Amino acid sequence: MPMEHYAYILECADQTYYCGYTNDLEKRLKTHNLGKGAKYTRARLPVSLVYYEVFKTKEEAMSREWHLKQLSHAEKKALASKGSPRL
Repeated sequence: MPMEHYAYILECADQTYYCGYTNDLEKRLKTHNLGKGAKYTRARLPVSLVYYEVFKTKEEAMSREWHLKQLSHAEKKALASKGSPRL
């Protein structure tokens, strides 16, 4: 089975957004909420997964992560409002 890669958006406790990339979405979310993820999210716990996309390659996911980071807060909020993802 080929590995999947994800670009994702987390909503932090202060209503800011964090964008990232991973190949294990559930594990990465747990890592963030344990305070062992990104420095940005450590001070803004808890975080919740509000949006993600699946890709076949790491390069595609990392490219999408970069593009997500370029979005405004309002644009990230609009993506998040599409509904809660199911893991």
